[in-house]
Amino acid sequence: MIGMRSTPIETVICQNLALLPIPKATTTRPSGYDATYAYGFTWSVTTGVTDLACFWVIYKVVHSPFSLYLNNSTSQILSMQALKNTIAENTGIPGAHQLAKPEHQFTLDNVPDLTGKVAIVTGGSEGIGLASATTLLKHGAAKVFILSPSPEHAEEALQFFEKELGITVVDRVTWVPCDLADWAQTRSVASLLASQNDRLDILLNIAGRGIMTAQRNQYDIDLHMALNHFGHVILTSTLLPLLKKTAESGSTVRIVNAGSNLHESAPKETRFTDVAELNKDFGPNGQYGRTKLAAILYARYLARHLSSSHPRILANAFHPGFVITRQSTEHIHEPYPILGWGNNALYPLKKDIWDGSVSVMYIATMTERSGEYICPPAIPEPGSDLSRDESLGEQLMELTKQVLKSKASIDLEFY
Repeated sequence: MIGMRSTPIETVICQNLALLPIPKATTTRPSGYDATYAYGFTWSVTTGVTDLACFWVIYKVVHSPFSLYLNNSTSQILSMQALKNTIAENTGIPGAHQLAKPEHQFTLDNVPDLTGKVAIVTGGSEGIGLASATTLLKHGAAKVFILSPSPEHAEEALQFFEKELGITVVDRVTWVPCDLADWAQTRSVASLLASQNDRLDILLNIAGRGIMTAQRNQYDIDLHMALNHFGHVILTSTLLPLLKKTAESGSTVRIVNAGSNLHESAPKETRFTDVAELNKDFGPNGQYGRTKLAAILYARYLARHLSSSHPRILANAFHPGFVITRQSTEHIHEPYPILGWGNNALYPLKKDIWDGSVSVMYIATMTERSGEYICPPAIPEPGSDLSRDESLGEQLMELTKQVLKSKASIDLEFY
């Protein structure tokens, strides 16, 4: 809790930030990195960036559940490692990831050989999904299926793969048009993929609707939940027999859900009781945050229910950090036409898509644990109280089953 204080906490944080040993950046970007495909930007680190870093860390510390205790006197106890983790997890400041503890270090160079592996990446034609798909291909994945609705973005992604990894790599990539908010199409796509493949090692559920105003899909369900949650549940559940088959052959199978620290902006009254609650407008941040809460709850639900029967199937969620993507540079202007430019002004603090994919690739290729919430580079975090509420996770999936059956005549087994 935060109590009264005589010295501004902002001053304490900035003083501590100045003492942090920020290492020299060692991240290597792919050659020919192009903003057209990846929304990447290059910035020099200046004093102004440091000032912005102070602002960002102040915001995160004051507005997140850190181990920060302030009493009525002038004594303040702030975990320096928690401060380091905040910078590592959220910002693109050069060397930020190296502030994590040694046991939580991970880079894209640490991704193991993936020869023979088959992967599906939703949202793999841009942003974090594109970076993740590129890394899978670079490390030898036999097949990578990219699911996204836009043929234009898919074509740009294929050109990017060819440019970065060579023309032969394109033979290992298949774009599958899929709008996850269209549940019938998603079920059909998943069934087709299941029938055409004899294994599936990695499922990256990355696609999503960002911070935007509330809308409904064709089934009259909140569009954020319809796409970010329901669509991925349909995809994962339909593919689950293939995932189980792969695990039963002796391979480790990994399911990856896109969470976010913004899951903490989910309404505190979230109970997932009925459709009326699903369709209530909680504002752009609340709508988005609730889906990120659902992603973490769903990963932990799968981990609980699959651990005994299929211990080789691991389900985890990730936080990518504050990343430069189309969601954060373009879509943000839909709900916030003016304030969105303030978000754009924070470019120097944001991770590029490669740094934003580090936590993804850790749980997609390395972790041996299930039911975790991983922040960059490979830091396990507990998440909010709601994200750890097992009964809430069960209620979410019970409502999911009811909605899919009543709205789309889709009846699925979830584990």
